[in-house]
Amino acid sequence: MSARENILARIGKARGPGAAVNVDDVIRRHQRGPVPPLAPDLVKRFGEQAARLASDVAPAATLMDVPKIIAGYLRERQLPLKGVCWPSLAAFDWRGAGLEIESRAARGDDLVGVTGAFTGIAETGTLMLLSGTQTPATVSLLPETHIAVLETGRIVATMEQAWDRLRAERGALPRAVNFISGPSRTADIEQTVTLGAHGPYRVLIIVVG
Repeated sequence: MSARENILARIGKARGPGAAVNVDDVIRRHQRGPVPPLAPDLVKRFGEQAARLASDVAPAATLMDVPKIIAGYLRERQLPLKGVCWPSLAAFDWRGAGLEIESRAARGDDLVGVTGAFTGIAETGTLMLLSGTQTPATVSLLPETHIAVLETGRIVATMEQAWDRLRAERGALPRAVNFISGPSRTADIEQTVTLGAHGPYRVLIIVVG
């Protein structure tokens, strides 16, 4: 029995006989709230919304183009040509593009982090990332520059659809699900928006396909 099943069983036992609840069934039966109409081109909508959130968005024809696009982006902004990436992206030809990218979790002194994304949400321009041994959350949270690689086939219309896809493809939820909507920001001090307050100063999303 998983920890989740154990907790739910204990809750059901505490509620008394006949009170057992299948949470997944409850979620499926729950009536969805209203969803605003979206244009059929989800890729275009995602890019527009991501840009409104101060993310940079760049297209790539194939995954093979990703290292070259990242190198150009970093050179243009005079940023370090080295950083870290998810272990799941280790096979990219980083050296061929003139980059020094290590596949590991990020540390406090890493300035560039490259990740994939489980989905992109077109309604809001938000990235959905899942934690795991091949997808450590620190790579998107600690570096000053976060670069995300998102394939067009993984763009969905709404957050509800993103959760549906997660349940369908993964079943059990990961330890952490992170939603990223542009660079980190705060307006706590004198209502002035400051980027990079609690995470990356800048976000580049490379949309592939």
